[in-house]
Amino acid sequence: MPRNKLALIALAPAVIWCTACGPEKKEELKVVKAPEQFRVKFETTKGDFVVEVTRAWAPRGADRFYELVTERYYDGCKFFRIVPRFVVQFGLNGNPALSQKWSQMTIPDDPVKAHNEKGTLSFAMAGPATRTTQVFINLNDNVQLDRMNFAPFGKVSSGMEIVESLFKGYGDAPPQGVGPVQALIREEGNAYLERHFPRLDGIKTATVEPFEGGA
Repeated sequence: MPRNKLALIALAPAVIWCTACGPEKKEELKVVKAPEQFRVKFETTKGDFVVEVTRAWAPRGADRFYELVTERYYDGCKFFRIVPRFVVQFGLNGNPALSQKWSQMTIPDDPVKAHNEKGTLSFAMAGPATRTTQVFINLNDNVQLDRMNFAPFGKVSSGMEIVESLFKGYGDAPPQGVGPVQALIREEGNAYLERHFPRLDGIKTATVEPFEGGA
């Protein structure tokens, strides 16, 4: 199977389960508007990296990312899926109840305005209007993902070497690798990951930083 097809299939389980079970009232959620540009500092078990978000690239994705960071959702999350020369993925919370809550909060799609180049961040999805909390960082120029409607909303501005040094020994989920199963992360949270995948790196904190000179 071509890598392009694998990319979509592998990213799809991130949210396909929750879209099947989502509530009818999900569109009533309050929308948080992000600044036009902002930075997020990730302190991880391997070191720090900074993401620069440009809202004009994907406004809805940027708004959701800003909301999640300010709610401290990503604190304690593990980098549970790393496919070398492809992506680093995170965004399933260590607390299953919190993951379940946010899994219902899908957001509408953004048109793709920026390319999935190395260092850019996009939301994982399982089809139209299924983005929730999971994000991937491109480890390569994955412009084939543009055609699959993965819309980048930001890019690593410093510390890409930290991203590339995250533990990748488990690889993808079965059958492509021996990494974590997303359904089990949703059910058990970090307890499952720490028990079976103790070498995974994780996020200590993710915080918004002032964007000097930004709009």
